[in-house]
Amino acid sequence: MTTRQGYTLGFVICAALLGFALYLQYVEQQEPCPLCMLQRVAFLDMMIVFAVAALHGPARRGAILYSGLLFVMAAMGGGIAARQVWLQHLPPDKVPACGPGLEYMLEQFPLADALRKILAGSGECAEAGWRFLGLTIAGWSLVWFVVLGALAIYVAVRATRTTRVLSSAVR
Repeated sequence: MTTRQGYTLGFVICAALLGFALYLQYVEQQEPCPLCMLQRVAFLDMMIVFAVAALHGPARRGAILYSGLLFVMAAMGGGIAARQVWLQHLPPDKVPACGPGLEYMLEQFPLADALRKILAGSGECAEAGWRFLGLTIAGWSLVWFVVLGALAIYVAVRATRTTRVLSSAVR
């Protein structure tokens, strides 16, 4: 797999995940909570970086840079998803009360305060309506963040090995 193919694969996966999220929201009527929205932002950001990297088709250093950025994004998205999975597994009496919506928080509070409130989670973030193979949407998001982070590392390692092989063949 070339770096371009690896980054294209990542782009396609992110696009499919975002498409499925929109399907769940508008067809299945699964309203996203604030943590879900942050996960969507992480997938969207990763999709953009995957697309730019695929178009660029970087060699070793570029692949390491893109993949490092993608890995950090995957780790942040995975952390948000893990927080939501944790909230979903709390006993009912420990679940935080539902809070205001994402739009309201972003309009009424400074960004740092809004993010702190969003990451704290709320009752709506603890709801686990849709499930597939025993995992909730947040659980599947966590799986996909791990997969995409691993893909980013794989592409960087592959680019480094390919560059070494090519430079050895030139000598």
